[in-house]
Amino acid sequence: MQLLDNYSKIAHWFIRASLAGIFIFHGFIKFPMAGMMADQMGMPTFVVYVLALMEILGGIFIIAGALFNELLTRIAGAIFAVVMFGAIMMVHWPQWSFVASESHPMGGMEFQLLVLLIGLYFLSTGNKTFHPEASD
Repeated sequence: MQLLDNYSKIAHWFIRASLAGIFIFHGFIKFPMAGMMADQMGMPTFVVYVLALMEILGGIFIIAGALFNELLTRIAGAIFAVVMFGAIMMVHWPQWSFVASESHPMGGMEFQLLVLLIGLYFLSTGNKTFHPEASD
């Protein structure tokens, strides 16, 4: 256990790095297909651009929050939660299976629900869980 305890102070980077990678990637790939996505989802193209920017900023903020300012961690958490709530409501509801189906070609919502809850976690705790010395 001591070996694992030695890494507990940096373990938050596993979550931060994976979320940053996922959101930055998904944000950037939206730009070249914004028109198609907008048509497919019945929304204005600028909304897809705003979503892409939110995803990129969320990815940047979750990393920057650990390095510079807890507020950035909380903002990233809010962005993740809002984006995932929207994804669940617009695309994935009520499919619980990861398997794509005829009615839900994008698959289920387990992943989206997990990321939504992780976002709420970061929003509510900021860096306090990862940096106890940051507590009030």
